[in-house]
Parts: sequence; C-alpha cells; structure tokens
Amino acid sequence: MTQTRQKALADFLRSRRARLTPADVGLPATTRRLTAGLRREEVAQLAGISVDWYIRLEQGRPVSPSLTTIEALARALRLDRTELAHLRALAQPPDRRLFEPETVPPTVRRIVESLDQPAYLTGRRWDILAWNAAADAIFGFGQLPESDRNSLVSMLTSERARRLYGSGWADEARRMVAQFRRSHDLWAGDPSFIALLERLRGGCPEFSGWWETHDIRDGAGGVKRVAHPVLGAIDLQFASFQANDDPALKLVIFNVTVADEE
Repeated sequence: MTQTRQKALADFLRSRRARLTPADVGLPATTRRLTAGLRREEVAQLAGISVDWYIRLEQGRPVSPSLTTIEALARALRLDRTELAHLRALAQPPDRRLFEPETVPPTVRRIVESLDQPAYLTGRRWDILAWNAAADAIFGFGQLPESDRNSLVSMLTSERARRLYGSGWADEARRMVAQFRRSHDLWAGDPSFIALLERLRGGCPEFSGWWETHDIRDGAGGVKRVAHPVLGAIDLQFASFQANDDPALKLVIFNVTVADEE
C-alpha cells in the first residue's frame, strides 16, 4: 500500500475503535479510561492478532494485512457490510495512476439527455459529467461554472443548495460526505482529490467536523425532499446505476412526486 492509503486505513481503524465501549464487545470496564473507545490491546485481543501488529496498522506503517486479518478486525470492530467493504478496499494495492476526469461516451450522453425523468451522470470524484433538461430544471447544473459542476461542491458550498433543501440540508449534506468518503479513501493523496477537500473545507464550515468522524455509508438510493422555487415542495426518490462499459460512471435517476404535507 502507498503511504496515503496506509494513513486512510489507519484513520478508519482508529475512528471505529473510538466509537466502541467495552460493554459493546462484551469486555469488562475494569479501569478508568482517559479517552473514549476501546484500547488497542482490546481490539487486538478480540481480533486474535498481536498487539504490535495492530499498532503497526493504526500507525499507518507499511504492513499488508491478509484477508483473514481484515475479516477478524471487522468482527472485532463490529463493522457493518458497507464498512467491511471499505476496509477490504483500503487493504488492497492501490491504483498508482493519477486521477483523470472521465469521458462520457456520446451514446451514453444522448441516452441521459433523452430521459424524461431527471437524471445526471457523475464520475469517481463526483464531478457532474452529463445531465438532462429535467435535472437541470431542479438542480440548475447548466447555470454553474464548469469548476463548480461537482455534486459535493454544489451541495456544500452553494447557498442555493441550502435554500433548496431547507431544514433537511445538513442531514443530506452529511449523508453525501459519508458516501463520498468511500470513493475518496481509494484516491487519498491524489492532487485532484486533495484540491476538492481543500475547497470543501474552505466553502463549508460544517465539512471538517463531518469529515473527521470518518463515517461510511452506502448510497444506492433514497429520497431527497426539496423546496423548489417553482415546483414547490417535492420528493425526489432516486436510484443509482453503474455503466457496464466504465464502472467509474454512475447514473442517478429521480422520480419526482409532490411532497406530502406534514
């Protein structure tokens, strides 16, 4: 693993250790703890590995954990399926190429633009690569400068997004940050991803706090509620799909309904 990937793995392990208590894993709370969470020795004991080996992992040192060790750590740290998948990915040898923006094949672009339902296409860095008229009517992608056409930049640094999502903005923004964390950690240290994080930190006061929690979430689908200035209060039920020809491309399609009054 590269140094940046090792650090991402170390940060993730520490964040998951910090959220657990001895009672969570069936251990007695014998002495007063100066910091929250399990001790490293306790995680190593639960995983059946040496304390020195686990310390090396949390220090981001150049070690290569086996799949058996990863599975044992997942059980010890009570990871869910999404977190386990993330841990496995972090333990794999990284792609050493620099990130380059994806190219949308003309056929794919035409299909997206022809859909009646709002739809847009993103890449690995969550750049908005293509969209149709229905999506533009809701999110205003066409009004954004090219440098702002990124799902996170649009959501976290735009006053328009805060108005659109209203009281639900923080929950939706934090959910997106947790979903993006899965993509980011596989590209940790890449200049394009570093630049994106710097922009989000500078443009969104809440971002740094959310980022430090190292939350990981799946993002296949869900519902967004927005208060559109023209369409009014609407619910956006969405699902996402990967392109077979290029799995880096993700298509998001929405079904729009009038929001129920509460």
